[in-house]
Amino acid sequence: MGLKVAVLMGGASFEREFSLSSGKNVCAALEEVGHKVVPLDTTSDLVPTLRSERPDVCYSALHGKHGEDGTIQSLLEFLDIPFVGSPSHVCHRTWNKDSMHYELATYRAITGDAPVASWPQGIYLARDAFKDMGAATALDLVEERVIGGYPVAVKPAHGGSAMGVHRVDSVDELGEAILDALSFDEAVVVEQWVEGVEMAVSVLGTGWDAYALPPVEIVAKSGRYDTEARMTPGAVEYFAPVRPASLAQDEADAQAIRAEIERAALEVYRAYQVRDLARIDLIWDGAQARAFEVNVSPGMAEHSLFPTACAAAGLSLPKVLDSLVSQYAR
Repeated sequence: MGLKVAVLMGGASFEREFSLSSGKNVCAALEEVGHKVVPLDTTSDLVPTLRSERPDVCYSALHGKHGEDGTIQSLLEFLDIPFVGSPSHVCHRTWNKDSMHYELATYRAITGDAPVASWPQGIYLARDAFKDMGAATALDLVEERVIGGYPVAVKPAHGGSAMGVHRVDSVDELGEAILDALSFDEAVVVEQWVEGVEMAVSVLGTGWDAYALPPVEIVAKSGRYDTEARMTPGAVEYFAPVRPASLAQDEADAQAIRAEIERAALEVYRAYQVRDLARIDLIWDGAQARAFEVNVSPGMAEHSLFPTACAAAGLSLPKVLDSLVSQYAR
């Protein structure tokens, strides 16, 4: 017998349109396997509607602010409604792109595991420090504070879909890039610019039962997997799994590198104590897997990276979602 599943989508973040596309696909997939779906936007009527509908479980297809920062998760916890995905305290941590160093260091100290994942070294600047406390006058320090100097990446400290992300090649471009990134968030991260094979590794499960789906290689025809490329049909090619030749000329070496990439994604996933599902974005720089962020609400539109990874693994998205919601039936 199917469950009543409230699918949350839309919202008020910059990623609203992405969320609506994800939500539509999630609704169709859940209906295909026999669940009764209640699609809901996160308006002021959300709580009264949830209390009236009394769903068995919620699936959040919200992206960006409120969907991935712990807001919707803490609300559902308050309402005592089961939901798929990580709890609010985990989302608070994954939302901050500057947190990976601390999370991985803590995880390794506890487990004693040998390091697998790496991350770009960088600095964090709050909007108030930049605009009101004079940090804008010290941008000449960036070149010595970020290992390797220019080029650097400037991006909002929170958020997704590559909004507000810039490659900066000199100090002359830095201020404008930071201001643009701050238009999307209250803080920015300035970090090493990493070149290599861009990939997304989707993960299913919790704790030591979690497993990685095949890495999806991302090739933007313009050379940059930015917001415009993500929103333009045909602007990006996806290879699932990643092409061996993109990793190494020797097949055995390529398979070993792919296994290391999957281990790195799992290390990040477990370090943050993510639950149920997520997507880890990373780059293979030719020597190591450089992880950038954790997406606790991965895109679920027809051609999004998570459904693409499921297909590459021989998994049906409706069955995957069915398994995720069914575990929370009361």
